[in-house]
Amino acid sequence: MAFDQRGRDRLVLGVPAAAFRPSPIFLALVALFVTSGVMAWNEYGNVRFDVFLFVVSGWLVSLCLHEYAHAIVAFRAGDRGVAHRGYLTLNPLKYSHPLLSIILPVVVVLLGGIGLPGGAVWVDRHEIPGRLRHSLVSLAGPATNVIFALLLVVPFAIGVDVNAAPAFWAGVALLAFLQLTASVLNLLPVPGLDGGNVVQPWLNPQWRRGYDLMAPFGFILLFALLWNPRVGGWFFDGVFAVGDLIGLPDYLYVEGLRLIRFWQG
Repeated sequence: MAFDQRGRDRLVLGVPAAAFRPSPIFLALVALFVTSGVMAWNEYGNVRFDVFLFVVSGWLVSLCLHEYAHAIVAFRAGDRGVAHRGYLTLNPLKYSHPLLSIILPVVVVLLGGIGLPGGAVWVDRHEIPGRLRHSLVSLAGPATNVIFALLLVVPFAIGVDVNAAPAFWAGVALLAFLQLTASVLNLLPVPGLDGGNVVQPWLNPQWRRGYDLMAPFGFILLFALLWNPRVGGWFFDGVFAVGDLIGLPDYLYVEGLRLIRFWQG
């Protein structure tokens, strides 16, 4: 780090330090997440609405950190443009389209209980040398979801008394389940999604051209796969199996999903 020639701001690898400061929107989301968690723990007011705020704000925080992980790895790998595009400020409005990247994933969380891949970070691949670095940039986001899922499961693994604050722990379990579904979805080798982008640099030129043609339709392809009863069944069977393996109580995240649908009475 160093001061620039005018001494007005410090530089980090040639980028103003301000490009790394968390945005007020992200800090507000973190504050809402903590506050709603306290409210759910104490069953303050409408507990179902408390859990709703807790889960939705927690999911948005994790979405920001998922995209930040892509951006910071890309930055370290050589793409300084991610800093200038605002991706290192954790501002959710910087991660692609607000409707497709934030609102739609939240709606899918509420109605379907699935952690749908949401945001997007545009990375200048020409600035990043080596296939391994390209794969690591793509892998960084799903790895963040995996870490979150494991951290959220720790209380259940050590035998926390969920009856002490059942609504709060139901929200934690649902957040863990959403992180788990997001991890699995993002690691699927679907063109345009993180899992596919991990593999793409290692394809031969012919397969890579086909991949690049399909990549813009990856999101639609993902929906089509999940809509198919057999494929959707395989997906959820896999998620449930992993949840059982890491000790995530299924009855708790089912209760969490019921609670966040506060409008159903």
